[in-house]
Amino acid sequence: MEQRNESALPHAPELALSGRKALAPALAAILLGAALIAGAGFAGPDALHEAAHDSRHALGFPCH
Repeated sequence: MEQRNESALPHAPELALSGRKALAPALAAILLGAALIAGAGFAGPDALHEAAHDSRHALGFPCH
């Protein structure tokens, strides 16, 4: 008797990226992370407080 090895999704596309295809998303993530860290590093304490304050209110958390 022949056994067939079928997965639940026989025609599912490959999700793994390799080589050059993985380079663009990785560079985009690195640049975005660097921009966020630099932005937070150069922002004043009042600007950071207000950004955190506004996002807490937007999510429905009381802050004071």
